[in-house]
Amino acid sequence: MPKGTSAALLRYAIADRLSVTRTTDMPTQEAILYRMVLPDHVCPYGVRAKETLEAQGFAVDDRILASREDVDAFKAEHDFATTPQVFIDGERIGGSDELDRFFAA
Repeated sequence: MPKGTSAALLRYAIADRLSVTRTTDMPTQEAILYRMVLPDHVCPYGVRAKETLEAQGFAVDDRILASREDVDAFKAEHDFATTPQVFIDGERIGGSDELDRFFAA
């Protein structure tokens, strides 16, 4: 892809030797994920949430909580009991279990 060309622009897929098909990338949905990644512990639920979002085609704004203080401050500020926390289109979905239910619906 030429420098400065966005993946959101048209891309070309060669269907066979004789024809070229133009396809337009669909806009990627975005999600914000707050998750705990400490020096001695990576939250497995945060990893699962990120993998689930990516598997569903979401671009993930991965906001790492890198210290116990960051985690505690985030939970206190937003009145959440746990991390990770996922937001899609500005709406709080919840943690990894809630995210699974969101996609199952």
